[in-house]
Amino acid sequence: MNLPNLENGIDPEDFEILVAQARKASDMLKALSHEVRLLILCLLSEGEKTVSELEDILTMPQAAVSQQLARLRNDGLVASRRDGRMIYYSLVGGEVHTIISSLYDLFCKEVRPAEG
Repeated sequence: MNLPNLENGIDPEDFEILVAQARKASDMLKALSHEVRLLILCLLSEGEKTVSELEDILTMPQAAVSQQLARLRNDGLVASRRDGRMIYYSLVGGEVHTIISSLYDLFCKEVRPAEG
């Protein structure tokens, strides 16, 4: 990638940081571009869920849900914790939570009434 001219007021170090941040955003958007992964993230924005809970909501086989959760975990968007035989998943990081919360408010809120 060509570095900008310093006469434009952009420091080359700042530009490299900007490029790295753009790459990070692009990687996150690639992970979000899959319909099932995005749906899982929206469901996890409601709170921690087990694989079984996600299977029931998504009406998908365990293998398919686990495959998408593995991709999300590899991308650093979800974390898992084990409690006995149960594995719980939750969102990781402020960036993903902010993006998913906004998408949830725009597209899911009307369909998924608040519990309680």
